[in-house]
Amino acid sequence: MQKNKAITDSLKALLLKANAHVTFADAVKGLPAELRGVTPPGLPYSIWQLVEHIRITQEDILEFSRDASYVSPAWPEGYWPKETAPENEAAWKHSLAQIREDLATFIALLEAPDADLFAPFPHGEGQHLFREAVLIADHTSYHTGEIVAVRRMLGAWK
Repeated sequence: MQKNKAITDSLKALLLKANAHVTFADAVKGLPAELRGVTPPGLPYSIWQLVEHIRITQEDILEFSRDASYVSPAWPEGYWPKETAPENEAAWKHSLAQIREDLATFIALLEAPDADLFAPFPHGEGQHLFREAVLIADHTSYHTGEIVAVRRMLGAWK
């Protein structure tokens, strides 16, 4: 029991704290609205597309982890938005809120009293909660770094 709590606490820290890198929340904080849809020369996506990709992928991992009947989007087109910019401020805020809410819901799965972090899901190919938590952290961290790099290219990073 104590060992499981230590692992869960470590996963939560990995998912929520900066540790050795900037958090997603800090990477998007204060981003001017006019830069959210800019695609810098030589890059295939805007910050909006990166944010939406993080949202879509995290939602996919969450739903896969809790619902055996869930069907993932088609790869890769279902994981990347076509629009380069959010429709409006509400769409931007909704995406950021959904990322926070889905992450909190995933963490609740980790913290559930009956959670077995290493039990393979009855569906899938051996995936389990621990693996999916690390996948969310790894994926979000990778694309958060890209957001920071794009902000630097646009002159919008501290």
